[in-house]
Amino acid sequence: MFEAKLHIRGAGVEARDGATFERMSPVSGTPVTRAVAAGPRDARDAANAAAAAFPVWRALPNAEKCATLARARDALLAHTEDFVDIARKELGSTPDWIRFNVAIAADVFNEAMKIPDLVTGYEEKSERNGIRSTLIREPVGVVLAIAPWNAPVTLAVRSIVWPLACGNTVVFKGSELCPMLHARIVDVLCEGGLPEGALTSVIHAPEMAEPVVEALAAHPAIRRINFTGSTRVGRRVAEIGARHLKPCLLELSGKASLIVLEDADVEAAARAAAYGAYFNQGQICMSTERVVVVDAVADRFVAAMEAHCADLLARKNGDRMGDLISAEAARRVGRLIEDALARGARLVAGGEVSGAHVQPTLLDRVTPEMQVYGEESFGPIAAIIRAEDEDEAVSIANDTHYGLVASVFTADEDRALAIARRLETGVCHINGPTVYDDPAQPYGGVKTSGYGRFGGTSAIQEFTELRWITVQEPRTDYPFWT
Repeated sequence: MFEAKLHIRGAGVEARDGATFERMSPVSGTPVTRAVAAGPRDARDAANAAAAAFPVWRALPNAEKCATLARARDALLAHTEDFVDIARKELGSTPDWIRFNVAIAADVFNEAMKIPDLVTGYEEKSERNGIRSTLIREPVGVVLAIAPWNAPVTLAVRSIVWPLACGNTVVFKGSELCPMLHARIVDVLCEGGLPEGALTSVIHAPEMAEPVVEALAAHPAIRRINFTGSTRVGRRVAEIGARHLKPCLLELSGKASLIVLEDADVEAAARAAAYGAYFNQGQICMSTERVVVVDAVADRFVAAMEAHCADLLARKNGDRMGDLISAEAARRVGRLIEDALARGARLVAGGEVSGAHVQPTLLDRVTPEMQVYGEESFGPIAAIIRAEDEDEAVSIANDTHYGLVASVFTADEDRALAIARRLETGVCHINGPTVYDDPAQPYGGVKTSGYGRFGGTSAIQEFTELRWITVQEPRTDYPFWT
């Protein structure tokens, strides 16, 4: 059994009250990890350590910061197979998914190492009425980073590295569904030589999530919160942050639509849709949940998607698909499928639920009356919605309170760009899958998919303060004295 502990001023820290909890395998139902269960006092310890480390990390020359981040990146890569083994047992993840996670995380490091010089080098000068103004950027202090279980390496690293690159220190709150994996990631990153306390971590039992977040948000050293997870939990994090006047970056749930127009490469669109819908069992915020296809090519598209599903189903019962996070999650996905079929959808492929596994499922003729039309499934369901024309396709894609990612397939790039501007999402891809990320670019959503952006230079706005400094000549003509 794995033993997961806190990382405060070093690795291997127990909870103050000695509390622990167990993480059960989603596949076998047996315990795989015994984890330290942090409480509010442990959370405050982690924040205090990060606060003490802030002036040390901030003062390091940029070249030394970048060298430290590079060593942390290399340590992460060196432990790839370690992460694969832990994620397989704690989450039921496939090796391909975790290796993909590590590769993206390494790219996050590479992009983040460009940030320190941009922060310290930012200076904007102006003069008005004889008063000289200078604008500068400075790190905010300690950042609370909260990451989920579904893309466990990428999202943990993303939440940690961007604030560090801006000169902040970080308290990382890992997921109780992968306590060993998230604890191990923090230990490995600290091997790169971060100052003691610059990166701390807390893990907790499921019932202690809110008290731990509340204790951290209330801590005076915490100046920013970044959270990736469901809209339901994100609302609560935003409420806690607002109560303590702590700005939040929230990347939340999605309901990504992939639009297929009549001039699209149907085979390419079907392949992208299958990848986007079924990779990691659809447990990705940018998974392709809805495929909006114009009537002129709908039958051809369905046939192409059916062939891809048949290929996946033939691979030892989908052994490259992995399992859902729990049997209950699989049952919930099963209920969405049953509801759609009861309301007139056609099951083209898949649909079977066994334990924590769900077959790659293709539903045709999905309509707004069905739960799967509007509810995030977070499972391997591709719901095909037929549209009469381009305008109706755009209307359907926007008919959701989520707004994270969309894709458009068409042979006309100008047409696609015009459609992209009409879609209510933070990200839109043309002739590519919804599952695509580039750490150099700003990533985030609109509507109930959150606000703020991870990636590239957007990190500077999220994790630094913009300060205004003036130089003035002494004066005697203040309005008070006139």
